[in-house]
Amino acid sequence: MLNVQWLKSKADTWLELNTFNLDSCTSSGVYIIWHKGNPSKVVYVGQGNPIASRLNSHRDDRRIQVYADKTLLVTWATVSATQQDGVERYLADQWNPLVGDAHPDVLPIAVNSPW
Repeated sequence: MLNVQWLKSKADTWLELNTFNLDSCTSSGVYIIWHKGNPSKVVYVGQGNPIASRLNSHRDDRRIQVYADKTLLVTWATVSATQQDGVERYLADQWNPLVGDAHPDVLPIAVNSPW
């Protein structure tokens, strides 16, 4: 299993997708968007180089923003370009996101959960 560090705020809280400063996100890697609730649910799993550009596009994506009333949260981990496809595949298989079904058709690379 690949051990990655999932990002949180300096206050050790999850970041809200629609309000955190994207300038603070300069990494390349994989990310998970989920909504609060009981139960909470993974909305989207993806990758980006840089991640900020992908997250910015998700702020305008109606398929994702339909869950904004439940507060959308995000975390990401720096992952090498050669491992991003496999990690995204693993995360999508594990969490079955509500949006998106075009994940890479590669062998999954297991990573630790952010939760």
